[in-house]
Amino acid sequence: MRIYQAKDYNEMSRKAANIISAQVIMKPDAVLGLATGSSPLGTYRQLIDWYRKGDLDFSEVHTVNLDEYKGLSPSNPQSYYYFMQENLLGHINVKPENTNIPNGLETDEALECSRYNDIIKKLGGIDIQLLGIGNNAHIGFNEPGDAFEKGTHCVRLTENTIQANSRFFSSMDEVPRYAYSMGIQNIMEARYILLIASGAAKAQALYNALFGPITPAVPASILQLHPNVFVVADTDALSLIKEKGLL
Repeated sequence: MRIYQAKDYNEMSRKAANIISAQVIMKPDAVLGLATGSSPLGTYRQLIDWYRKGDLDFSEVHTVNLDEYKGLSPSNPQSYYYFMQENLLGHINVKPENTNIPNGLETDEALECSRYNDIIKKLGGIDIQLLGIGNNAHIGFNEPGDAFEKGTHCVRLTENTIQANSRFFSSMDEVPRYAYSMGIQNIMEARYILLIASGAAKAQALYNALFGPITPAVPASILQLHPNVFVVADTDALSLIKEKGLL
């Protein structure tokens, strides 16, 4: 595991974008695992900027997203399909048919999970998976629990996650209670993993994930077992780790 320190969110975003762009340049047909939420927004803006300047070409790239709310259509402004179009995919030259996001409207959970696992397998696996980290150390929608989920699954969101995501909705009642998510196995099978974190609110989760015991109660702790993890975090997110003399 390699930890890169950044002074703030903007520097974190640039450093993360550098790692992703290097993957695309070295392997033009790379399979990129993408994430949503506020953490990757700056990274996506940087990638768009480099694409517009002619420094990056996504024409051969395939993408697979971590998750999608169950019950939301792609046209819903709060869906992750919509998020990705607005914040990255709609602004670069990736082919629409090469982008993949779980189908939130599929009511047959087993069918959708199997379909998504098959997509990842047929693509030959994920070259680099981008991850944020939740305040409870969830990655994707892999919530704290009694076991690490293996493959794509339908998960009931915890109250902590529902409250954290409620800022994107008009009311708490509108926040979906279920989501389709890649499982820990999907994530851990990626050749490289890029974990980003910003802000003091993530300090405890980041410390627990990187230096605490490996346990399903801290889903991101499983990353300690992956051979190729890049962590890019700002000063505030790394504050507890530095306080304990681990960096």
